[in-house]
Amino acid sequence: MAKKDPTDLSVEEKLKTLFQLQSALSAIDEKKALRGELPLEVEDLDAEIEGLTTRIERIKAEIGEFERAISQKKGEIIEAQNSVERYKNQINEVKNNREYDTLSKEIEFQSLEIELCNKKINEAQKRIAERNEDLAGAEALLQEKQADLAQKRSELDEIMEETRAEEEKMKEKSKDLEAKIEPRLLTAFKRIRKNARNGLGIVYVQRDACGGCFNKIPPQRQLDIKMHKKVIVCEYCGRILIDPELAGVKVEKAVDTEEKKTRKRSTVRKTSSSKKSTDANDMD
Repeated sequence: MAKKDPTDLSVEEKLKTLFQLQSALSAIDEKKALRGELPLEVEDLDAEIEGLTTRIERIKAEIGEFERAISQKKGEIIEAQNSVERYKNQINEVKNNREYDTLSKEIEFQSLEIELCNKKINEAQKRIAERNEDLAGAEALLQEKQADLAQKRSELDEIMEETRAEEEKMKEKSKDLEAKIEPRLLTAFKRIRKNARNGLGIVYVQRDACGGCFNKIPPQRQLDIKMHKKVIVCEYCGRILIDPELAGVKVEKAVDTEEKKTRKRSTVRKTSSSKKSTDANDMD
């Protein structure tokens, strides 16, 4: 049997299909709501862990640079010490004051170089100690975040496992229903649904009001909705309106207000008459 063209469907069939699609999409939304903030929390933890890992790598790189600098300065100290020893040996063999002064200055310069290198080494060691503290803190925080992520991911996987089958089923149903709706109407419905706070793009009339924003619907408009001659939207919230009967929703019949008032007046009359009768008997 050939598939019916969506544009050939009657307004009644379009509205009915649209409401079925809304029900399927709402069911998917409910499954997603069960997951709550977990997906976002997992995403945030992933980002935090990535940031901490980068920070740890950077700290380790800085510590490595300081250690290399210390090693280099220690090498320079050894060279300077060797030079001092050599100049001291040479100073004993000088033949004039000029050579003596030159060697003395070299010894002084090399001694200052040794002092400067030792100062640089102390500074680098201090920085290494500081960065090691930062590293320990970052690694402890990373372990904490990884434990949180494992727990959150486990919770999310558990919920996903429980809802996956039904969610997939609803997604397939939604896909089939969307194929039956003309593109123009489907696009309008999706736009309305996206802008609606509760994700409802089509709602049925409840107690003479819109089921989305709960604003009253005039009697004539309600009659138009029941006639299924055209697609009607709420003039307040823009949602598509459908008759409860067509939506397959059983609406409980409320006790008529006038009937309530009549009963109330009748009760008041009876109470009043009874009171008058009692007063008359008392007078007798």
